[in-house]
Amino acid sequence: MKERLHTKYPNADIEVTDLTGTGDHFHVLIVASELEELSRINQHKAVMEVFDPELKTGELHALTIKTKR
Repeated sequence: MKERLHTKYPNADIEVTDLTGTGDHFHVLIVASELEELSRINQHKAVMEVFDPELKTGELHALTIKTKR
């Protein structure tokens, strides 16, 4: 997950935590200049977009996101 986020946000500070140890519930903390101009909801949408296929199939069940500017 961290690698994919770094691909989209190469200069970001990123922390990814597996919340349950099952590989389908994660918490992401991301600080990225690319997100600065976006509203909080659009920041979260942009991050979720990276994992859209997994969210649609249910492979990724839960993703909590914390963005900082």
